[in-house]
Amino acid sequence: MDDLWKGVVEDFSDIPSIAESLRFLVRLVLAAALGGLLGFERARSGKSAGLRTHMLVALGSALFAMIPQQAGVTLTDMSRVVQGIVTGIGFIGAGAILKQSESQQVHGLTTAAGLWLTAAIGMSAGMGREMTAILGAVLAFVILAALQGVESRVTRSLNQTAGALERAAGDTVRMKIEPLPRQGNEGSA
Repeated sequence: MDDLWKGVVEDFSDIPSIAESLRFLVRLVLAAALGGLLGFERARSGKSAGLRTHMLVALGSALFAMIPQQAGVTLTDMSRVVQGIVTGIGFIGAGAILKQSESQQVHGLTTAAGLWLTAAIGMSAGMGREMTAILGAVLAFVILAALQGVESRVTRSLNQTAGALERAAGDTVRMKIEPLPRQGNEGSA
């Protein structure tokens, strides 16, 4: 029984101290909370990737960043981990992008970019760059929340201007193309 208990203790001793456990907990909670902030804004806007999706992406990215650090990998190997996270999130983002063939419109680019950024925020928190993660999340929230209204107003204004130009020009615009006069000597060959 002692061997069994000793094996269990060894399996759960990957975090050597209470202080280290608290440090990892802070990183993971911060990653999930910052992902949740971005996910809350996306859910409030009625987007499919909302609160839980963004929290899971940030938390997963933080874990993928923390585990190799904890194992003592080199900086070169850590860059491979980061590349893997970015590639994996790229596949998730690609799944969020839809093209409607009848209207030739692409939907989901902001969702894909938001998930990509959420992964970066999670990686920052997981790697112990908490302030970078916080600043990135605050800036992303401002972009997603505040600039959405600006984007809507600009788009509406441009659509109104385009409509006014179409009405002013009539249903169709016809241009008469005149042949250009020839230059040079026409009779010499």
